[in-house]
Amino acid sequence: MRRSVLLVPAAGEHLWSARLGGVRWICGFTGEAALARFGRLHASGDQAMDYAALLGARIVDEVVPSLGEPAGLAVDIATEDGAMFFPPVVGIVPDAVALDAGEPEEGAGR
Repeated sequence: MRRSVLLVPAAGEHLWSARLGGVRWICGFTGEAALARFGRLHASGDQAMDYAALLGARIVDEVVPSLGEPAGLAVDIATEDGAMFFPPVVGIVPDAVALDAGEPEEGAGR
């Protein structure tokens, strides 16, 4: 995911996101076909959907921390059996914004 270029729908200067389960999910797509499937569900009529092409690493390392709330990356959400979710946890997003940062490891202290 980190080395992949993802297409992220944009509305003006803002990237498209959705909130679910207390997490804001930035939505990215692995190609134009996947973005088009999403666009048919969420775009207005035949209007073209603007998007930004970003590396997955840039999304989780820069965009997610800039949001100021728990956020993760959802990939290809309009693709049946193809969606992938990268939640705001250690190892995915920077530790400073990971929801599980600072929690003791399982079995630690025993």
